[in-house]
Amino acid sequence: MIIGFGSDLCNIERIQASLDRFGARFEQRVFTPVEQAKAASRPFTRAATYAKRFAAKEAFSKAVGTGFKAGVFMRDIGVVNAPSGAPTLALTGGARARLDAMTPPGHSIIVHLTLTDDFPWAQAFIILEARPLSESPYDEHDRIRAPR
Repeated sequence: MIIGFGSDLCNIERIQASLDRFGARFEQRVFTPVEQAKAASRPFTRAATYAKRFAAKEAFSKAVGTGFKAGVFMRDIGVVNAPSGAPTLALTGGARARLDAMTPPGHSIIVHLTLTDDFPWAQAFIILEARPLSESPYDEHDRIRAPR
């Protein structure tokens, strides 16, 4: 069953302006070390890489219904890749606690995430699916359950 849905559109130029103005302070405040390494490996599309991840964080905050309050912080939401290469989320802190609180008893959450960009826009969509624990930890697209 679907327990949350969120989307966000982010301007890549806005992210580039933040990188130009605040540099590493912005990166360290908003993005996880994994996300920073991914962006560093893509110097020509660094701002777009960050913009997609920024949009994913915003989309997640909408999917759980809190925005960035109630203990949910951007650095608690990290975009990672499943074994197939598909994007998904690694959650910690308040973001993990909020998702756990939403999870029905006897279920686990599967995060479906899609990212795209077409300059100057980056976009993310998230669907949070609750599945009974008796089902496989992998779905047909090899998306893993949101890691603890």
